[in-house]
Amino acid sequence: MAPAFKRILLKLSGEALMGSLDYGTDPARVDGVARQVSAVHDQGVEVAIVVGAGNIYRGMQGVAAGMDRSTADYMGMLATVLNALPLQDAVVGQIAHTLWILLVAFLIGSALSLGSLAPQSIPSNIHH
Repeated sequence: MAPAFKRILLKLSGEALMGSLDYGTDPARVDGVARQVSAVHDQGVEVAIVVGAGNIYRGMQGVAAGMDRSTADYMGMLATVLNALPLQDAVVGQIAHTLWILLVAFLIGSALSLGSLAPQSIPSNIHH
């Protein structure tokens, strides 16, 4: 049976990567997600992933405690990268070719650039 869609967008909360941990990313959970993404990809579906970072940092808690909003936002963006890197590694390990992982924090008008680690992405630069 042919898939219903040619492309999908998978939104993963940071908490989805925690497994049974109190915080951080559980390698077994990340590998499980990668296997599922690979199975969908093997059916001919293009997969884009947006990952959150609530398992590492919650910016609004920092703001509520008196932190500058832009500082809290940058910390959240870095936490998003910390989630995206092991996820990308696991997915690419499952799929023979490169799978782009979209970082939602960068799509929200971020000026944060991490060079080749996480190229700066703003809506006008994204092509589908």
